Amino acid sequence: MVDRITGSDSADRLQVQALLRAEHGDPFAFLGAHEQDGQAIVRSWQPGALEVELLDAQGGSLGRMQEQVPGLFTAQLASPQPYRLRIHWAGGVQETEDPYSFAPQLGELDIHLFAEGNHRQLGRCFGAQLWQVDGVAGVRFVVWAPNARRVSVVGHFNSWDGRRHPMRLHPSAGVWELFIPRLGPGELYKYEILSGDELLPLKADPVALATEMPPATASVVAAGLDFHWDDREWMTQRQQQQSRDKPLSIYEVHAGSWRHASEAGGEPLNWAQLAEQLIPYVVDMGFSHIELLPVMEHPFGGSWGYQPLSQFAPTARYGTPEEFAAFVNACHLAGIGVILDWVPAHFPGDAHGLGLFDGTALYEYAHPFEGWHPDWDTHIYNLGRTEVHGFMLASALHWLREYHVDGLRVDAVASMLYRDYSRKSGEWIPNRHGGRENLEAIAFLRHLNDVVSTEVPGALVIAEESTAWPGVSQPTQQGGLGFSGKWNMGWMHDTLNYISEDPLHRRYHHQQITFGLLYAFTEHFILPISHDEVVHGKGSLLGKMPGDRWQQFANLRLYLSFMWSHPGKKLLFMGCEIGQWREWGHDRQLDWYLLQYDEHRGVRDLLRELNRLYRQQPALHQRDDSADGFQWLIGDDSSNSVYAWLRRGGDGAMLLVVHNFTPVVRSGYRIGVPQPGRWQVLLNSDAHAWSGSGAGSQGELHTEPRQSHGEPCSLVLDLPPLGCLILGPGV
Repeated sequence: MVDRITGSDSADRLQVQALLRAEHGDPFAFLGAHEQDGQAIVRSWQPGALEVELLDAQGGSLGRMQEQVPGLFTAQLASPQPYRLRIHWAGGVQETEDPYSFAPQLGELDIHLFAEGNHRQLGRCFGAQLWQVDGVAGVRFVVWAPNARRVSVVGHFNSWDGRRHPMRLHPSAGVWELFIPRLGPGELYKYEILSGDELLPLKADPVALATEMPPATASVVAAGLDFHWDDREWMTQRQQQQSRDKPLSIYEVHAGSWRHASEAGGEPLNWAQLAEQLIPYVVDMGFSHIELLPVMEHPFGGSWGYQPLSQFAPTARYGTPEEFAAFVNACHLAGIGVILDWVPAHFPGDAHGLGLFDGTALYEYAHPFEGWHPDWDTHIYNLGRTEVHGFMLASALHWLREYHVDGLRVDAVASMLYRDYSRKSGEWIPNRHGGRENLEAIAFLRHLNDVVSTEVPGALVIAEESTAWPGVSQPTQQGGLGFSGKWNMGWMHDTLNYISEDPLHRRYHHQQITFGLLYAFTEHFILPISHDEVVHGKGSLLGKMPGDRWQQFANLRLYLSFMWSHPGKKLLFMGCEIGQWREWGHDRQLDWYLLQYDEHRGVRDLLRELNRLYRQQPALHQRDDSADGFQWLIGDDSSNSVYAWLRRGGDGAMLLVVHNFTPVVRSGYRIGVPQPGRWQVLLNSDAHAWSGSGAGSQGELHTEPRQSHGEPCSLVLDLPPLGCLILGPGV
């Protein structure tokens, strides 16, 4: 039973004042039960409570606690014993264990691993974890804020009152923790942080596993992913499936605008609906992978996900974490890989986010020449800080391991590599050697790729990198960055400029096609026609094509055929395959109604056939990054704007590819080939089947014993206008 009620004179007045001012940085030193002369003084800080009772472990009343000052309730027990609290509020009665009666719950190993940047499982340790202590269920909150004076957990459970649940500091790592009993999944929460004398805006949890639906910004307590995976066979075979000799054809998707719930518009599809509609479409079209624009939670939908603030939480826009996992699982069961765009280069400055998280530059560089990106008005991660390095590494592993994702496409790598990226002279800080390279980011990228290749074998890590940085996709042991592949931005810019030219003028830009093949085998390239090429006034892919309506569609079919027959893996943004006229808009669905027209169906059907050929013909995907797999036959016919080459795979597989970039039929065009006999036209991009004119060679042809282009025999072809021919020998 309560022996006697302590008076205010027995309390440490300084600590009481710190509680009253919400400035107490070490609440466990004062609150909870503390032994004194063989007895226990219990203090409970409950601002706004009407009354607090002390209960024994079985729920029996030990008496009322005395309110010494508003909100501070005290009692003295004859001897230390387990206890609970019954708190009377104006809105009802709450019975709970005292959060300040529990010992530290965060292990020293976790603290040490985090401090040195080597904690690979932050999503299972930091943030809000469902926890149990001595049979008492609740939530353990852990957050890094080394320069804060006080950190509190706030939410509906405490009326968002930062006085109620101040946290315990582990000073060696600047990590705060608190176990709050009887909380469960679904609770909204944030952190209230006192920095110096400044109370910061409430901060979302950097390691939250779930979030509120934007524009709301709270974090959500969530259980660790509870999902039964059925994709063991896929995961077991993934390393072999994603080897460089395998076809890689990626359909890039913004989940919110691929299709809406009704043809008239409405809500975007959720993950379950996308599984029902998107996956069969991708399978039918013959793509091997879906690449999703970032699904990490982001406050501004207009950023398309490229300004994320929750690096461990799938956006609530399309469903729960389990529903996202079910989507990935369904992709794998259908034989489709999943790649996520991932953004380690920068983050937005929203007040509830990572910027000045504890009142100081914590996740970002402090100096604006290093820590602020002028292009995007965003903060730049300080990847030279071990805790930030480890935070981002753990984020990458979280998606690859927890959600079985097959790869990450790393956004804006070029901006990470150079300290002077998009900066004028005098607006950047050299590295320690006086150079422009960002040594910290380079070390992070190499470490990332080494760790992924070791811990998640078979997972892809692809760089969006637009400069001539050497060895982006070469092993780190050889001085490279270690990426699985690199977007070929030079190829994309050159070829789009070329195809946009009037065919009459293309003879003067002939090298824009040939130049890319001078460096095509220096990296493991992916040819990207991405979302970036169909936004911000650039128009659609079809809209870039010159000429009348017929020529525009012919040019588009030719360009896609050129891309699919060119060395390099493939990536195409959604909508390009149906010949969308309008520029992509993130808040509306694709213009699916266009498929009622023959020309649009023709583009779609051609791309389906290109994917089929690409998948079935080893010459189109094997030796993709090796000069042994490519041979020029005609690269200098600028007057006719004709190009021809051989693609070679293993075991003697070979194809002839010919492109005519002018709108006239080239009849009787002779091309040398290395193998005599029958050759079969496998694809004519101007065929009636694709709504073309039907011109050009089709069916079976036979070589003539006449040398040409250095080869012992030759074929005489009719080249279709603005068309591509792909032929195979002895078929």
